[in-house]
Amino acid sequence: MINKRLLIKNLLAQTDENSFYDKKQKISLDSKEGKAKFLKHVCALSNSNLDNNSYLVIGIEDEFNKIKGVDFFDDSKIQNLINSYLENPPKINYENIAFPKLPRHKVVGLITIHPNNKVTTLKKTIWKYVKGLVFYRRGSNSMSTLGKFELKSTNKEIVASIEKNASNNIQLTLDGVFHFFKRHSKEYHPKYKVFNEQFVLCWAGKQKKVGEKLFYSRVDIELINEQVRLFYSVLDEVKIEINHRSFIITEYIYLQLKNVFDYYPLEKTIIHFKDNGKLDIVSEFLFNPPQFDKAELLHLYNSCNALSTKLKKEISISKKEQKEIKDLPTNYLLCVLNKIPNALKNLDELAPYLKNRNNKLAYIKYKEAIRVLRKIRNQHEENEHRKSI
Repeated sequence: MINKRLLIKNLLAQTDENSFYDKKQKISLDSKEGKAKFLKHVCALSNSNLDNNSYLVIGIEDEFNKIKGVDFFDDSKIQNLINSYLENPPKINYENIAFPKLPRHKVVGLITIHPNNKVTTLKKTIWKYVKGLVFYRRGSNSMSTLGKFELKSTNKEIVASIEKNASNNIQLTLDGVFHFFKRHSKEYHPKYKVFNEQFVLCWAGKQKKVGEKLFYSRVDIELINEQVRLFYSVLDEVKIEINHRSFIITEYIYLQLKNVFDYYPLEKTIIHFKDNGKLDIVSEFLFNPPQFDKAELLHLYNSCNALSTKLKKEISISKKEQKEIKDLPTNYLLCVLNKIPNALKNLDELAPYLKNRNNKLAYIKYKEAIRVLRKIRNQHEENEHRKSI
């Protein structure tokens, strides 16, 4: 098995980005421009690596090669974006890699682009990139052409050497387990389990009992062999089930309007360990947005807008309103889910004002709300894509 943290260090030790790896401080998949640039990088690396993996490392300050980290990214539908826009799409994996010196909520994103042995092109126009465009790497630069492109194998030996030098060993695994337990206090109940005598999985979370159900919050799950963070949740409630072959996580979100509230299942993720030293991660989207009384929602929406206006104009806020700020993102989320006009726009505009507050809870809730909406949007796009096939 490859220790992904060590692999990233080996990639960063290269003198610069080259034709088999690139690094970015962040990527954005929330706009056409962001999606187009991401597709360009994947296409270019795929076309420049005929017989070997290529890599895109996210969360690196480019100038000084400093590991800054990014938020945990848990969208299992990212392959669908590749399949929708690229002809001969390569298989990719996005993994969240924990680093000891990063804050607990930060990781380094590692995108592995597997060799495709075919020329990958844009099959439809996106942003300023036209249909039929071919991207490829020349040194550290991504180039493009609309003409004929010939695949060449040039990086197989050097990439094989880098991957071999990142092989896992017993010491790295034990160090990873000890570090996980050290990083999580007793209130998070850190545990480990060995699956199939090959995989070491660690997890931790605060326990919370609701009726007969046991939930966990602030859940952190890592596959120690590869230093991959498989799951991370700040606010959502999580149910965990374990058998001898699988680790199953069902994620819930708590939504409330006045006295009407419940835990709503968001997504189920099954990590299944095989005998051949491999694992499968399968996600099932479960969320059905609850529908609330429209009159009460409009009253809530107007209250949110009034409080948001005070934040934006730096108008004095009462102690009661200070407490209400932390629920602003979740309340706007309820409005978006119930199709209140402009609720999403107002939620987006709130981000910089929440980010600059000393108390970061409201901003954390904002990021969680955006994450839920991203999952809903991507699930909708996947359903529409299936209908069109």
